[in-house]
Amino acid sequence: VLLLQRQVDNPFTEQDQHWLETFAALAAPGVVAQRRADRHLLHHVLDDCRSLWRKMTGPRHYTWKLVASAILVFGVVSTLLPATYRVTAKTSIEGQVQRVIPAPFQGFVSKSWHRAGETVHAGDVLAELDDKDLLMEQAKWQGESDQYARKLREAMAEDNLADTQVLSAQYDQAAAQLALVQSKLDRVKLIAPFDGILVSGDLSQSIGEPVDEGKTLFEVAPLTHYKVILKVDERDVAYLNEGQSGQLVLAGMPGDPLELVVKRIVPVAVAEDGLNYFRVEADLLGHAPPLLRPGMEGIGKINMGRRSLLWIWTHHFTDWLRLQTWTWL
Repeated sequence: VLLLQRQVDNPFTEQDQHWLETFAALAAPGVVAQRRADRHLLHHVLDDCRSLWRKMTGPRHYTWKLVASAILVFGVVSTLLPATYRVTAKTSIEGQVQRVIPAPFQGFVSKSWHRAGETVHAGDVLAELDDKDLLMEQAKWQGESDQYARKLREAMAEDNLADTQVLSAQYDQAAAQLALVQSKLDRVKLIAPFDGILVSGDLSQSIGEPVDEGKTLFEVAPLTHYKVILKVDERDVAYLNEGQSGQLVLAGMPGDPLELVVKRIVPVAVAEDGLNYFRVEADLLGHAPPLLRPGMEGIGKINMGRRSLLWIWTHHFTDWLRLQTWTWL
């Protein structure tokens, strides 16, 4: 409503009335829009809801009604229809028993016959360390041992008790050193402990290089027994239990899914790529395929039982929402 006032001696003319009517017609929509824009956000939401409800229940607007019906049906079906919930994790294959072959003593690489990826048999020589220094040391201690043995016999023949005790100790020391050198010579050749495949180790490019005692030179895994390692996201590990079954598809054999069963859940989180994972060990069911090798990677899925589709699609978001609510409240 526009209220205008003038003096009695200066009344509004008909032309003024027409002008005011035109101005009011043009200004009214702007005033209404300004008033609506100045309202609280809640009023805007309520108006939009009322408008949407009128479209849903009133005549026409068939597209809106069709969309709403589809959303309603989808929500009911996703809430009531159960499906198998499966946890997905990156997976790798490891040998059930993985034997480490270290350097038996400090020395130099002399020869190498096998490298990672090759199949070996029990007793095969994988590599050999240089034994020249050991042979010289063996000759040295062998000479000293013979010398002390001769002197010891002479002292015993002369019945010299003091010299006998000293020479006996020296002889035992030389014999011990000789046995130690012989033990090293017996381990110069690095032998495969069983039939399997070399998981790691390649000394073909390291001939003549020094190696420290205890350094891992090879790793051997059997070809018949494997274990599956799954990296399960910390958000899903709470749903896991030992004995649950699943499937594994490897990148090298995408058309041959493998059955597995969870054997052990390692209760230690490992950070990788900005996320925390738990190491889960599983066993393969049935016979391993001939092409299966340690180190192969793929995707594993563990069956968690039947859950509603709505829960499957939204439980990660709801868990995140609970965490954020707990953080800020």
